[in-house]
Amino acid sequence: MLRGGLAGLSLFALWLLFPGSSADLPACTESDYHFEYTQCDVLGSRWRVAIPNKALTCSGLPDPVKGTQCTFTCNEGEYLDMQSQQCQKCAAGSFSLGTGVAFDEWDGLPSGFVTRGVTASEDSADTDCSNSTWTPRGEYVASNVDECTAALSYAVNLKQPGTLTFEYFYPDSNVYFEFFIKSDQCQSRDSGAHWMTVSEKTWSTYKTELSNGNMVLYWRTTAFALRNGGVKPVLLRNIQISGVAYTSECFHCKPGTHSAEPGSARCAPCPPDSYSNKGATVCRQCEKDQYALGGSGSCKPRPACTNSDYFYTHTPCDSEGKTQLMYKWIEPKICNETADGAVTLPSSGSRQSCPPCNPGFFMSNSTCRPCPEGHYSNGTDCSKCPVGTEPVTGFEYKWWNTMPANMKSSVFRQGYDEFDQKTAWEVAGDYVYTTAAEQDTDYMTLMLNVPGYRQPPSLATGGETEFARITFVFETVCTADCQLHFYVGSSRWYNEMIEHWQGSAERQSYSFVILDNRTLSFTWTFQRTGEFNPERKLSGDAAKIYSIHITNVIGGVASRCRRCALTSGGAASACVPCPQGRYMLNGTGECRECPPNAVIRSSYPVGPDACVQCGPNVKPNKAHTTCLSDCNLAVHTGGEGAPPLRYDFSPLSNVTGARGRPRFTNRGVRYVTHFNVALCGAESRVLASCVDNVTESGRGVKGYICQSTMVPSGIRSQSLVSSLPFVIGDSLIGVTTETTLDGVSSPDRLFPAAPGRPDVIFYYRSSDVTQACKQGRAAAIRLRCNPTVTARDHITLPSTNCSGGTCDGCTFHFLWESQHACPLCTTEHYKPIVSECVQGIQRTTYVWKESERCYGGESLPPQTVDACVNLDFWLKFGVTAGVVAALLLVLISCYFWKKTRKLEFKYSKLMVDSGGRECKLPAADSCAIMEGDDAEDELMDLTRKSFFTKMKAFSRERTSDGFDSVPLKSSSSRPQHQEDDSDEDEFGT
Repeated sequence: MLRGGLAGLSLFALWLLFPGSSADLPACTESDYHFEYTQCDVLGSRWRVAIPNKALTCSGLPDPVKGTQCTFTCNEGEYLDMQSQQCQKCAAGSFSLGTGVAFDEWDGLPSGFVTRGVTASEDSADTDCSNSTWTPRGEYVASNVDECTAALSYAVNLKQPGTLTFEYFYPDSNVYFEFFIKSDQCQSRDSGAHWMTVSEKTWSTYKTELSNGNMVLYWRTTAFALRNGGVKPVLLRNIQISGVAYTSECFHCKPGTHSAEPGSARCAPCPPDSYSNKGATVCRQCEKDQYALGGSGSCKPRPACTNSDYFYTHTPCDSEGKTQLMYKWIEPKICNETADGAVTLPSSGSRQSCPPCNPGFFMSNSTCRPCPEGHYSNGTDCSKCPVGTEPVTGFEYKWWNTMPANMKSSVFRQGYDEFDQKTAWEVAGDYVYTTAAEQDTDYMTLMLNVPGYRQPPSLATGGETEFARITFVFETVCTADCQLHFYVGSSRWYNEMIEHWQGSAERQSYSFVILDNRTLSFTWTFQRTGEFNPERKLSGDAAKIYSIHITNVIGGVASRCRRCALTSGGAASACVPCPQGRYMLNGTGECRECPPNAVIRSSYPVGPDACVQCGPNVKPNKAHTTCLSDCNLAVHTGGEGAPPLRYDFSPLSNVTGARGRPRFTNRGVRYVTHFNVALCGAESRVLASCVDNVTESGRGVKGYICQSTMVPSGIRSQSLVSSLPFVIGDSLIGVTTETTLDGVSSPDRLFPAAPGRPDVIFYYRSSDVTQACKQGRAAAIRLRCNPTVTARDHITLPSTNCSGGTCDGCTFHFLWESQHACPLCTTEHYKPIVSECVQGIQRTTYVWKESERCYGGESLPPQTVDACVNLDFWLKFGVTAGVVAALLLVLISCYFWKKTRKLEFKYSKLMVDSGGRECKLPAADSCAIMEGDDAEDELMDLTRKSFFTKMKAFSRERTSDGFDSVPLKSSSSRPQHQEDDSDEDEFGT
């Protein structure tokens, strides 16, 4: 309407350009023109002008007249009659918002709406998105379901501040849905930008304030089918805008609605089995052989009743403790029992004994009531827990005679609010099952509301441990592409899909662990097929839930009691948790300490199996609930007796990001997987977190390693958005150089390296069990020494054979190269180099060994300088000393030679004087050497004995006191015996 007004003013201006041609045209009638207001001036005034519907078709348009003030408005149910410029009531069968416009019919795009599809990113520029637009579907308009970006826009000019209200159904987080506002200068209004919240299986309403002026409203979606299964579109309906200052016409009621009185602000829907046409004032009843749902624009013939049109259930227990199997028609009943081939409702079964109450309840006046606090029950009578035990509280549903009070069943159909058919899941004694639906595409929803969780006194220790757990046993029987989804809702308005099963699934059990105290609701949704077909063909496909068990529920009941540790206090003793790092002996209540380097990981620490040993190079935290690494460790890589290599990974402990290689959807749209890593650290460490910034929920996960999907947005100058976050590792298994630890492997082939020192590997595991990863996810981070890498975030993923960092979807692998991954330097990592002696100075320099790579730790010692003597000095000194020694040796030799000559002469002389007598020497003539001995010495030259012979003789002729013995001649003659005695006295023995 507003765009038409601007075009009308242009036509009016064109008509003024050709005044001469008006004389040849017929006079204008009221059907040839319409009235519009000009723009308001600074005083708030405006003019009413007549605008021809077609240019140059008539003449004699009414003259412009003074219009109403710009602040003039009409009430709801009224419109502004431009002829009289007065507000008039809308006629019956129509409605008006007064100062606004409404769009609730989508047989086609209403006037003023524009939709188009564009590529989501530059990488997919070759993708044809011309057909990826919003599509009208009668009651609503639906978004695209491919990787193109589809925008729906509407331009509006508000004369005064107003509001915008619309309803949307946003069931699939694989579609990114955003609403935002731009001014007429294409400038974003941040106050109006809004990421929409995923719907909780019902229509959601969004309302925002609008300022006056020209603006464009945008609804934009982009789908990324990164999971299995089809993508569900976003649905939009009932768009209402107020603040346009006036409405010049009323809107006709759409088919299926009516307004009986003039001046209606809205139209009322027709009741079931009635219908109406467009602009109806009353609803008409359908014929007896026809039916219509509420708000229908036509009636349909009733089909013949089949076995899919009824279901069976059990009546509540009566006063006699009996129940009966009953068959009922599905409401609203649309089939015809009298038609040819129709089936009739089977007769009810015989009365039979009621099953027992669920555990924790007891029968009272044919009604199951919960046992008092501190009591337990197997479903019959309540008993008090003995002293030294505590009740195991929760909810356990395994008998289905009536639907529990905290469970709700409903049917949801796309395009409608919660459907009139209320029975989606029905009790059947041993199980609860999905009933037949009017359409195979209907969602059969079962919701369980839980107020909260509380750990028992014996477990109230805090720390990273299991807070509660829900376990259910189910099966699906399908002939088509049925799907069973399990949702966990953090609030009433948001549910997160935890797991889904497609096709027939045999009877099995599934558990979900709750790690903190949050008020959560649990939802099971079953859809028989995603392909729409007006005929109901798959009513026999069904899902069955046999049992549901939730632990540690606030206000829960107990099915048994268990032994607990007690405080000392006799009869007033109370259950207390075992001290940190201790477990309880089964059946005794005694607490015992876990082995060294062990943690408590069990939900109920009973028995030695509750103690879990920490892996290599990790230690328990103070609460003994998880294993930690302080980033410092020693690794033995050499032979026996070799010192360990010490590492300090503290510089790498901060949260670090890494991205995988670009990947593409089927339509060629680029996206990447983003990882956040918190390698190690103490208890106060900052965990890695990944968030969902697509929806308003802002859901996030935390752990050692987490992953999110980054996709292009292009909205609000935001290049990438993060979605689908999940935890890869929330516990540290150990740190080692081995390639396998606790079932997690890190093959060397994923990151080939040159032979040498092995990598240090951090192993992690996640408790997040999925259908694909029944043992949970795991991760291995290799720390590789590379002194040339100074960046702290040089993390790489395996080759394309393992895209996204994983080869099997469950175990992820990373390589982190850094200088901080090298062992700490020690004295063994460097060697000294001694320089030559230059001018009496010698320098010693220390350098790293080429074969050793290290970083940090010991630093290289500084260069040392020592005094020295060079080789020339020692050479000169040696030569001089040699010459001196040689001269000295010559002198000594000469001296002893001469001395020896003298002794030899004296010996010879003595032998001559002895006269050849053996053993007798002549008596000494004198006690001293006589004069002339020197002359006699000359005679020694006559002897020619060898030097060694002479020396031998010389040595024999020495007395015991070291003096030379020289025979002397007697000066007088003496008797022979006296001579002998004298000889003995002189020479001795």
